[in-house]
Amino acid sequence: MKLFIYHTPEQTPTDKIPDCAIAVDVLRATTTMATVLNAGAEAVQVFSDINELMVVSEKWPADQRLRAGERGGSMVEGFDLGNSPLDCTPERVQGRRLFITTTNGTRALQAVQNAPTVLAAALINRAAVVNYLVEKQPETLWLVGSGWEGSFSLEDTTCTGAIAHSLLTQLNCNEEALAGNDEVIGAIALYSKWQDRLLDMFHHASHGQRLLRLNCHEDLKYCAQLDILDVLPIQKEPGILVKN
Repeated sequence: MKLFIYHTPEQTPTDKIPDCAIAVDVLRATTTMATVLNAGAEAVQVFSDINELMVVSEKWPADQRLRAGERGGSMVEGFDLGNSPLDCTPERVQGRRLFITTTNGTRALQAVQNAPTVLAAALINRAAVVNYLVEKQPETLWLVGSGWEGSFSLEDTTCTGAIAHSLLTQLNCNEEALAGNDEVIGAIALYSKWQDRLLDMFHHASHGQRLLRLNCHEDLKYCAQLDILDVLPIQKEPGILVKN
């Protein structure tokens, strides 16, 4: 297995695709996707464009859909949900499809949607992701951080490092054997620095600070938990993820 980490969707190569690609948006899209599927949602369908989401979701029965949208951390007006995983309770989402658009996370998924296997990862489901990778052993693996509007984000790269760090342990190999690019070494080092202070790391991250200004303190606490959900969002067709 060769692992490549890209800090943003814009950095992913356009002339090749990996055997497996994993989108990461810890604050908060992929955390929300894992949570909503764990709570019993039928599927998650992702969109970068709000208008397209409205057109597609309108064809779905009203009692079987939820529209979730966020721009700049705030809920899109007229939607059922924003991008808070804490709103995704079984009572609210059971059996429904979540149609979601976010500032960054949905773009990351769309950037890699042509890979044979596409997953969504966050800190909360890191172990489930790693267990799948150890079982399937894809030859080439991309971890793609969502970043923030094209720029590096501390929390996403830390999460990719958490996945890479666990893979090293599970596969009993060294960094040189696993790493396909220098970003892997950097991400592992970043996770090693923050692994016991993940919530503190969010408080240092620019997007974490942005969410704190929006009074999303409880969201940050939830998103900072490691390995709490045994759920793996996996793409069954482009842009549609289900529970594996």
